[in-house]
Amino acid sequence: MATDEVDEQHDAIDVEHYLAADLPRRPWHRRVLRRTAKTVAVVFVTLTMLSVPYNAYTAGTVAPPPGLTYVTADGIHTRYETWGTSGSPIVLVHGAVEDSDTWQDLAAVLAKDHRVYALDLTGSGYSRRVSPYTPQHMAAQLTGLVTALHIDRPVLVSHSSGAAVAAEAVLESPHTYSGLMFLDGDGLPIPSPGVTWVLGPLRTSVLRLVLRSDWAIRTIYASECGPSCPRLDAAGVERFRRPYQVAGAEQGLWDTLDTVGGPGLPASRLSQLTQLCLPKAVTFGAQDSMFAANAPQSVAANIGAPAPTVIQGAHHLSLVSHPAQVAASVEALVARAEPAC
Repeated sequence: MATDEVDEQHDAIDVEHYLAADLPRRPWHRRVLRRTAKTVAVVFVTLTMLSVPYNAYTAGTVAPPPGLTYVTADGIHTRYETWGTSGSPIVLVHGAVEDSDTWQDLAAVLAKDHRVYALDLTGSGYSRRVSPYTPQHMAAQLTGLVTALHIDRPVLVSHSSGAAVAAEAVLESPHTYSGLMFLDGDGLPIPSPGVTWVLGPLRTSVLRLVLRSDWAIRTIYASECGPSCPRLDAAGVERFRRPYQVAGAEQGLWDTLDTVGGPGLPASRLSQLTQLCLPKAVTFGAQDSMFAANAPQSVAANIGAPAPTVIQGAHHLSLVSHPAQVAASVEALVARAEPAC
């Protein structure tokens, strides 16, 4: 009897081994991916739960600095700055994550011989946030500023994604302007990710953590400006941080990222600049890592500008690192500016 029981146990064990050997198993990489996905999901949910109280704790906003100058431009309460008291007018148009303060070094050089203006485009700086944050909307604001301040046919100098705004303004109102420069920008769109809303409160936490970190701001600035730029002091860090802590700034950023991305125009629209008689110019930093090496030449060809100016040693913020060289390029454009065409 005992022997029969032992035989039955051995048979059961053999069956179990047989069945186990025949059971299909997921490939190892699928098992790893599944476990990784579970881990990521747990981490995401945990961080999202933690972000809710953090966002509530850091929900306060700051006021714009005192003494700023405003004008109503195409219905938008628009902050602007001026430099210089005489000479032909130049209007400076900033790019993404910038504002009129970004132009301070270059504007000081140009102001020796020109009246210089810069504005905060809606969605940036201290102008009122008014959607949609498209090149067309901002171009109307730009031309509205020129009209409101009675600026007579200025030369436009546009940086980075501001090139699309300036180009659209010129195409819509060509007789309002006398020249156009693309500085470190091609005018083409940066596609919208369209999904930052998926991150929910976590995106707000990440933004606020970055803004509250002097190290993070200095690191981002240094990567864009290059070794020729001085290290940001405390006032410089605050100059970059504060515009994103005013009321409405965060929502304006999310609306821009989810609906527009980086303001830009199709190449076909930009090529219409070749049909305009006003002079164009293109200037790039030679070490601008945001664009391909041949970008200056292709941009100049697309908008009908002469051979581009390439500034050796300059990165994406050539207006900060090499203001004298950029100013010389602007002066060359001003010399070609048409009084009327």
